[in-house]
Amino acid sequence: MNAKPKVAFICVHNSCRSQIAEALGKHLAADVFESYSAGTETVPQINQNAVRLMKQLYGIDMEESQRSKRLLELPPLDAVVTMGCNVNCPYLPCKHREDWGIADPTGHDDVVFSQTIRTIERKILDLKKRLM
Repeated sequence: MNAKPKVAFICVHNSCRSQIAEALGKHLAADVFESYSAGTETVPQINQNAVRLMKQLYGIDMEESQRSKRLLELPPLDAVVTMGCNVNCPYLPCKHREDWGIADPTGHDDVVFSQTIRTIERKILDLKKRLM
């Protein structure tokens, strides 16, 4: 059996959108692809609103199994998804690349955060279908 493709979700600080995508990828698509996330910089902790809402919405504790990571920590990848950082994302060798163009919800209320999480969920499920 072929190994599952490795997908990395990338944004600058690896603290919010890419962490949500990694968690939802593991939660909703682990049967199809392996999920990773990283950033060009790291932060001491994952965005606490994202952590709280992911617990509420999915029962996922991102702090249990995830932390902010740098690009160098990623394994060789099959696909790279940039989250829409409005910066030049670094080049990572891969077979497939796409940008989701999702605005950072940091500093916004729970409604905006929840909408962002649901958008990422839809995109994860779409990616799962395309990689099957």
